[in-house]
Amino acid sequence: MAYGRGRYALRTTQYATKMKRKTDKTKVCIFVGTRKGGFIFTSDKARKEWKVTGPHFKSWNVMHLNLDRRDGRLHAAVMHDAYGPTTHYSDDLGKTWVQAKEPPAFTRPSASGKPPANPFEVLDPESAKGKEEKVIKVWNITPGRENEPNVLYAGIEPGALFKSSDRGETWTINESLFDHPHRGTWFPGAGGLGLHTIILHPTNKDRMWVGISTGGCYRTDDGGLIWNPRNKNVRADFHPEKFPEYGQCLHKMDLHPSQPDVLYQQNHCGVYRSDDAGDNWIDIGDGKLPSRFGFPIAVHPHDPKTVYVALEQSDEYRISVDEKFSVWRSKNGGDSWKRLSKGLPDKARLVVLREAMATDTLDDAGIYVGTSTGQLFASRDDGDSWNLMADFLPPILSVETGIR
Repeated sequence: MAYGRGRYALRTTQYATKMKRKTDKTKVCIFVGTRKGGFIFTSDKARKEWKVTGPHFKSWNVMHLNLDRRDGRLHAAVMHDAYGPTTHYSDDLGKTWVQAKEPPAFTRPSASGKPPANPFEVLDPESAKGKEEKVIKVWNITPGRENEPNVLYAGIEPGALFKSSDRGETWTINESLFDHPHRGTWFPGAGGLGLHTIILHPTNKDRMWVGISTGGCYRTDDGGLIWNPRNKNVRADFHPEKFPEYGQCLHKMDLHPSQPDVLYQQNHCGVYRSDDAGDNWIDIGDGKLPSRFGFPIAVHPHDPKTVYVALEQSDEYRISVDEKFSVWRSKNGGDSWKRLSKGLPDKARLVVLREAMATDTLDDAGIYVGTSTGQLFASRDDGDSWNLMADFLPPILSVETGIR
């Protein structure tokens, strides 16, 4: 009798598991921006087979695609060499797109003066005041907090922050950062003067951070009225001062919402962690990582002490370290690192740009890395092993994830 009940219970469990698999319609989305359009990859939770649509915005530079998890609207930051930059949104996962009524645009000169447009432009500080500027690129679109319905933020080049309060229809500039006394002295690197990183404190509506190349990290504690540089102990080997107050070339920054005072950044001159919201930074790569140069950084979605970086040989030699493409992972906040290369190509000279690494939020989190030569790699086991998810894409500018 007990044997019969056991077999019935087993069959019931198996049936329930099978039905759960059938009814679980979770859709994992990977949004890839490239120099020749955007691509959207979708799969179920297993993430073994992927469907792809695109290119969206064919032949346009798609700087960033980001899904607003609050309302399901997909936002796109795009740029065309002839038509310039703009933003679009889609409410049907890319089937149709609508251009913003008022995309980010300058309406007046900065009180701080116009910064150089490229590393070779030399401007006299006095003559730069009053000069008009134009938006060159929209680097990043970041959805607002859960308690900020309809709010979005956009980082642009040359270094400025915009905000939308109507789900991306119109955008207004943050006046205080635009007129910041430092702004006229920020200097563009080879990639331009981009405000590429926007991080919102998850519970404190008045605190946020931005990352600027080359301005460094700036933080506001009053909702964007006052911005202060937060770059103490961060190197700038290209600067007359090795540790300046500002002017560092911050490449990317991230945090975990469960520990919002702990920040990580990949910099032109190293990998750093701050345990006090950016007031002080600790070099967590010196003597532990084989290079001080790389672009992306990502924190594991469930473990605030697990962080991933992709490195390059050096600023001068921007290829894979030892010509072996790898990702490095720390599980203790940067105290030690492990090189991860199982399934990644050997004898490869690949580059990963600042926006081209992302994680999904599933229990067994996925890690995704795109290269400037069009390869997209994925891991379903925290980075222990990798597979080639897509090849022969245009140069990849950004990678984001979403769950629907």
